[in-house]
Amino acid sequence: MMIRALWSAATGMRAQQTNIDSIANDLTNVNTNGYKKRHVNFQDLFYQSVRSAGVQGGDANVPVGIEIGHGVKVGAIAPIFTQGGATETNITTNLMIVDGGNSARNFFSVTRPDGTVAYTRDGNFIKNNEGELTTSDGLRMNPPITGIPASATELTITAEGRVMYTPAQGQAPVELARIQLHTFQNPAGLQPIGLNLWMETPASGAVTTGNPGDAGFGSVQSGWLETSNVDAISEMVNMIAAQRSYEFNSRSIQASDEMLQTVNSLKR
Repeated sequence: MMIRALWSAATGMRAQQTNIDSIANDLTNVNTNGYKKRHVNFQDLFYQSVRSAGVQGGDANVPVGIEIGHGVKVGAIAPIFTQGGATETNITTNLMIVDGGNSARNFFSVTRPDGTVAYTRDGNFIKNNEGELTTSDGLRMNPPITGIPASATELTITAEGRVMYTPAQGQAPVELARIQLHTFQNPAGLQPIGLNLWMETPASGAVTTGNPGDAGFGSVQSGWLETSNVDAISEMVNMIAAQRSYEFNSRSIQASDEMLQTVNSLKR
């Protein structure tokens, strides 16, 4: 009996260690543009059936069985796709996705050096020396926004994603290109790969592409960035709760060990 308690408590300590690791990662990314916090889901482990409910016992079926559990495990660590906060930068090429609700379902896409496409909520785009919109790591927006003249006197990006520039003072604005947004049936199924990027997976479903302002798609806000959706106060409370749970499991191990010592001393 005491051996089962030792191992069950050990699974609890491992699970809470993972929980604290996840919370710590959220807290370190409290200022990361477009970051989405994670929620750790727990699952109980298998049960040893000493007596099953419903078996014949005397004149009637047993109403309640005897099932002894064997601990807990981490079932999933799911990202929570809610809209983050907003910070104004007054930089025209900085873009924030406005989803039109609390669900963050739209993404920008960029092309990685190997040619694969990744997705991001981080709209910290800049204009490089070739007149292209890229991330701070030099990844080009997909589809590419190119050909912004160095001589342009003004650059604007509308809520519908239209990239406009004024060739010269007094001339009419020219539409250069249009930014696209991308959605997934299950954003939580996207694979995070770092650098504020996500990759499509079979779990996320196939990507759906459209223009900002179209039905089912959000809009973009130029001169703003989406901040992390991590609430530092809530995460600190969660960390304290996880730490207490870790301590309770360690005390279970200590209590089981003391009981084993008592049993061993009986033969003396």
